Amino acid sequence: MTSYSTVLFDLDGTLIDSVDLIVDSYQHTFKTHGLREHSRDEIVAGIGTPLRTVFGALGASPDEMTTWIATYREFNLAHHDARVRAFPGAVDMVRALHADGRRLGLVTSKNRAGAHRGLALVGLGDVMEVVVGADDVEHPKPHPEPVLRALAELGVSTDGAIFIGDSVHDLHSGRAAGVATMGITWGPFAHADLICAGPDHCCASPAEVIRILGL
Repeated sequence: MTSYSTVLFDLDGTLIDSVDLIVDSYQHTFKTHGLREHSRDEIVAGIGTPLRTVFGALGASPDEMTTWIATYREFNLAHHDARVRAFPGAVDMVRALHADGRRLGLVTSKNRAGAHRGLALVGLGDVMEVVVGADDVEHPKPHPEPVLRALAELGVSTDGAIFIGDSVHDLHSGRAAGVATMGITWGPFAHADLICAGPDHCCASPAEVIRILGL
């Protein structure tokens, strides 16, 4: 059992259950712009990377990129508050760590404004000392830059830091940054999906996270 002094979290699929909304937002965008229909599995595989990464892989021109992102965000924001919920136990987990004096940060592939909206919606708007979104970095996850930026803004080193997320993109980002990593399996990805990224820990519930983090 290790007590980590700095805990960084991913957002979508880790703290908030927004996966169905993300899938529907992509499908709406693909349909609106006459793009190939993608399966749920294809879309879920890209969760954890920014919109620009996903749409860039589809060959979007600069103008198309702007239009597709606007379509996605319009749909997503219109349905966000009605469809997004915290995962059971996630809010209590974060608040317990905050009460214990851990340094907390959010590292997400959402843009910063969207991340703050999600945190506020589930009652966690006041506990994250730093929020690093896709629009804050040049190289998003799985690059180490977002994690390293969060640590820099907190003024802490990689020692005693851990990054917790639901996707291999989170785990690769954390490992590349030199922090410990934890995969969680209450989101869209199973243990078998995450273990290939070599996490230091893999947890199936917020209660297990709390135990591993030494509370």
